[in-house]
Formats: sequence, structure tokens, C-alpha cells
Amino acid sequence: MPRAPRQMRLSADHVARVPVVEDPGMPSYEGVRPATDADYAAEVDRILGLAPEGEFWLFAYGSLIWNPVMAHDREMVALARGWHRNFCLYDIRYRGNPGAPGLMLCLDRGGQCRGMAYRLPPEGLKDNLDALVRREMSMVPTPFPGRFIPIMTEEGPKRALAFAMNRRSARYVGGLTLAARADYLARATGWKGSMAEYLFATVDRLEALGIHDANLWRLQEMVAERIEDHFPHPPRV
Repeated sequence: MPRAPRQMRLSADHVARVPVVEDPGMPSYEGVRPATDADYAAEVDRILGLAPEGEFWLFAYGSLIWNPVMAHDREMVALARGWHRNFCLYDIRYRGNPGAPGLMLCLDRGGQCRGMAYRLPPEGLKDNLDALVRREMSMVPTPFPGRFIPIMTEEGPKRALAFAMNRRSARYVGGLTLAARADYLARATGWKGSMAEYLFATVDRLEALGIHDANLWRLQEMVAERIEDHFPHPPRV
């Protein structure tokens, strides 16, 4: 008999308990500025200049799996060796605020990561990449520049575009325990929503695709426990 799907501890009810906040405004990180149209155009050209011949593939590991912005005509599960999912990007606007900073999910060095490979059609590729870059790169320099990495699929090896963390970024947060990351994620909320919402959507979609990430699974349990302690009741409307 097929095994029943795992039951997540983190739920929509937990997500609803985390208070909503107004947009805290564009953060001021040292040496960083908001991206411009010229920056987006330059990044698209840079990516196209690095792209391998033939098919154009994108490796997605987080929100692009459950909230994509790019058109694609094929998809399959893929494995990226030498990388892993990690909540390691300091954030005080999108899903965090100065009083409750968040840690955004990134592709970080070490280990391995199962995600999704998406093939971007050649028609309209530049416009497709423009939408993708605008989603991923709000500030310059970006902490996770686009790069091409080797991935393994059911069809064999491919090279795919991935937005991978630059550990030299001042916003990189390394060395935290899983418990410390859970402390961040349980409280953080910004103008795009809470980190709990992000974690819930990511784990839920990964599990539906048959991708089990042990660290994220433990994190969702720990975040649910902390939300129950911090926010015993949903906020009043």
C-alpha cells in the first residue's frame, strides 16, 4: 500500500496567527542601492552571455516552485550537488521588518538539493528573464547573482540557471543552528507576508512533488511550536 502523505505540523492556522505589518520601506544596507531598469537589463544580458548552447533551463528550489513568474514548457525534478537550501539571507522588508528580521531561503554551498528544473522556451526568452530578474534582484549588488550550475535529471546532466547565495554579501547569515533559524522564522513578517507563510508554502509544495527536505521538515515543526508560544491566538481584525 502507498504510504500516506506526511502531515505537516505548521498549518494555515499558524500562519494566520502571525501579525500583519505595513511596508517598512526600502531598507538601507551599507553599500547597497535599489536596482534600476538599466541594472535589470544588464543582468539579463550577463545571464544570456553565460548561457550554454541549446536549451535554457532554470533550477528552482523555493518560492519559484510554488509562485513562478516565468513561462516554461517543460519541468522535472532535478538534483543539484554541492548546494543546499538554507534560510541565510537577512531581510527587514519583504518577509521581515526591523523589529523582527527575517531570513530568506537561498541556495547555499554544501550538501545537495532536490528541486525543480524548468525549461524556458526560446520565444520571448529575454522578456521571460527580465520578469525573473526583477523578481529576484531588487537591490544592487544582489546577494544571489544568477549563475549556471550542473544539475542531474531523469534525462541526465544539464546546466541550469540558479540564483545562488554569495557568502561575501553582508546580508549572509551563516553558522546558525536550526533552532536559531526557527526563532527568526516564527516571528518575522514583512510587506509580502510572514516567513511562516513562506515556509509553509515551500514545504507543502515540495512534499506534493515528492521532494522531502529533512531540514525544512524539522524547521516547520519548530516554527509551529514557537508560533503557538508567541501568538496563542490569531490577531484581531
